[in-house]
Amino acid sequence: MATPHNAAKKGEIAQTVLMPGDPLRARFIAETYLTDVTCYNTVRNMLGFTGLYRGKRVSVQGSGMGIPSIGIYSYELFEFYDVRSIIRIGTAGGLGKNVGLRDLVAGMGACTNSNFAAQYRLPGTFAPIASWRLLKKADEAAKALGVPLKVGNLLSSDTFYSDDPEHEKWIQMGVLAVEMEAAGLYCNAAHAGREALCLCSISDVPATGESLSAQERQESFHDMMKVALELAD
Repeated sequence: MATPHNAAKKGEIAQTVLMPGDPLRARFIAETYLTDVTCYNTVRNMLGFTGLYRGKRVSVQGSGMGIPSIGIYSYELFEFYDVRSIIRIGTAGGLGKNVGLRDLVAGMGACTNSNFAAQYRLPGTFAPIASWRLLKKADEAAKALGVPLKVGNLLSSDTFYSDDPEHEKWIQMGVLAVEMEAAGLYCNAAHAGREALCLCSISDVPATGESLSAQERQESFHDMMKVALELAD
């Protein structure tokens, strides 16, 4: 059952899908962490793969950048391919005063400056939140693996280059990190009655200008993957 953006046939995608923004990172994950891998999608080069991790079937597919892009791909996975859980895995900018480079953050909720939720015509403001089951499993997996995990609110921003880059008001409200996709993913999961979680590795701290090198990002990415892969059902 193909869609305009996904060539997969029914049954080719696992119930759990990991979604990095970069499709080339999806290929790297499949080749590095999974066995018996097959590629199910190359449409628009948004690569998707299914394989096995410790005997459990798991898929990994790129989401692209921003809420509009992950909104399309996660919607199709939930609504047309019966995917149960999507775990976004990516980098984020650290905002919280106790959040530093290499930290792993799980988004319990996702604040946003996006208008994505307006489509639901709700009589108020919707609060996009993660699946408690996935969040609990991530916390347990991180503890078992000895990987420190910080849990709290994310900011899903529609702008990467902003005319108003100040984040002090979000920091005051306890937001830990800024990224660009979680709120849209959480909205789609809620609408479909499915599960989602965003795991982010802190690659830079906007307030100080600190950032990781490519090699350092790879090392912190490995810790994030160890936790994310344990969430596969």
